[in-house]
Amino acid sequence: MKTSLVAIAALLVLSGAAFAAKPITEKESVTIKVTIDAIDHANRLISFKDKDGNYETVVAGPEVQRFDELKVGDKVTFQYTESVVIELRKPGEPAPASATGEPTIARGATDKPSGTVTQQETATVTVKSVDMNIPSVTFTTEDGHTMSYKVKDKGRLKGVNPGDRIVITYTDALLITVK
Repeated sequence: MKTSLVAIAALLVLSGAAFAAKPITEKESVTIKVTIDAIDHANRLISFKDKDGNYETVVAGPEVQRFDELKVGDKVTFQYTESVVIELRKPGEPAPASATGEPTIARGATDKPSGTVTQQETATVTVKSVDMNIPSVTFTTEDGHTMSYKVKDKGRLKGVNPGDRIVITYTDALLITVK
């Protein structure tokens, strides 16, 4: 199981996401607009500059099939989205198998290079104990690690019991468009 999923579950618990019979979905997006400032074709490097004059240089791997179409001065938008779905499963209820999918690339069919890269991970942790006095929850990951986290609002732990499982599905996506 990826450590990132455990961290996400902890963040949701700490942020006060209530566990309920229906799944809880948290989603956040960030959009960054930059301009291509320089291109090193020999090394496949692209230097971007944002509106504040900050620079970032990235390597365009072989998956960037339309690299040669990029030009200095092109405007590029990066939209990064993360979502987490967390669901409480009572003992005996089936849970999906854990999985880490390979990144999926969907190339845009526009005049300019564009595309989306997505990846999804699913894991299940088992509640080991709930301490309403602290308040905190302790759970065991699929690889046997035990972790404990404080919870801001103990009311969020109502209905959560030892033996319950928490299914966490984490998805991230990066949409890149060039204008």
